[in-house]
Amino acid sequence: MTEHQEDFEQLVIDAGIPTTDEAMKAEWDQINADQGSLISNDSKWSSFWRLVSEIVTRPAMWVVQFLIRQLLPNSFIKTASGSFLNIHAWSLDLTRKEATKALGLITFSRESIDSPLTIPAGTIIQSTPINGQVYELITLTETDFPDESLTVDIQAEALEAGENHNLAPGYYSVLPNPITGVTGVTNGEEWLTTPGADQETDEELRLRCRNQFTAVGLFHHDAAYKQIITEFAGIRTDYLFFEHNAPRGPGSANCYIMIESGIPPQEFVDTINTHIDDNGYHGHGDSMVCYPMPDKETDVTVTVWPVANLSILERTGLQEGVENFIRAAFRQNNDYNATQTWPEGRFSFSRLAQELHRTFPEIDSLEFVNSDIVTGLELATLGNLTVTLEY
Repeated sequence: MTEHQEDFEQLVIDAGIPTTDEAMKAEWDQINADQGSLISNDSKWSSFWRLVSEIVTRPAMWVVQFLIRQLLPNSFIKTASGSFLNIHAWSLDLTRKEATKALGLITFSRESIDSPLTIPAGTIIQSTPINGQVYELITLTETDFPDESLTVDIQAEALEAGENHNLAPGYYSVLPNPITGVTGVTNGEEWLTTPGADQETDEELRLRCRNQFTAVGLFHHDAAYKQIITEFAGIRTDYLFFEHNAPRGPGSANCYIMIESGIPPQEFVDTINTHIDDNGYHGHGDSMVCYPMPDKETDVTVTVWPVANLSILERTGLQEGVENFIRAAFRQNNDYNATQTWPEGRFSFSRLAQELHRTFPEIDSLEFVNSDIVTGLELATLGNLTVTLEY
């Protein structure tokens, strides 16, 4: 039985409606007695009760189960899902956000400045494999290397929508179709100009619906700014953190923003501030400014003892898997189901070790040198990562 289903079943029972075959049979028996019927063969094997079960009880159970499992749960924002939740959102003037593609700048490097070099539009850039998955970007414009420059930044877009393409610096480093004269390609620091996003989940939409109840006015409170920012920038409501106490004088406030992949680029946050200013939104003493979430960079070192008799290829795959899993915990990729870092919380390395054991049965033992990371209004990010495999 799903969460809250017992509550809805109790509502139906409290209304005097039987919810099981046995309860319905008892109800039919009582009706039979109240009407003075002479039918006395009430065995469940009798042809009479088999007929009643088929033409009365079964359709009645269909209706009752529809009430308990569909109609009642989808009558409330907290338990509604799918298209039913879309209708609740519509009643609050909200629409489920669709998936969007990541957009950012990819740096191409060349070996010499002696001759002109052009990167064609439509050039594909791939990531290194992450848990067997390769992500791809495509350049949007034909671009020439500037004179006297060994590098050029070119705008590229993910081939598919979704937040999984918001990879950390260095992941996009493969040209599947080499270009003569190009020595390398990479996504640098703050390469994202517009992060990609998945279609809004039920839970994310519920958070916006709940926020909408407190955003009935457009001035002077957090809920209104959450509405403005999430609708414009496609950010989850729980990725916005407000700082009050007049950080820039009486009535002022700051909003610190994170995204699924961690710290948003300053350029992206600047577009949010411009949207707020240009559209005349005011509140918090006419001074509310968005900032990227501050980061708390941590170097992570772990030693892994694999099980015996792994081949060199298996050991290499294990090391790469452990590295990418840890990076997923620090929001550098989404390809593993790792517990991720959050502001105002504790990141547990003992939990991370448990999750690594569950994910990689090839691990016999492992040991982090790190202690737990405790954060305030900041996000734990990954500095240098060292994964050592022992024999």
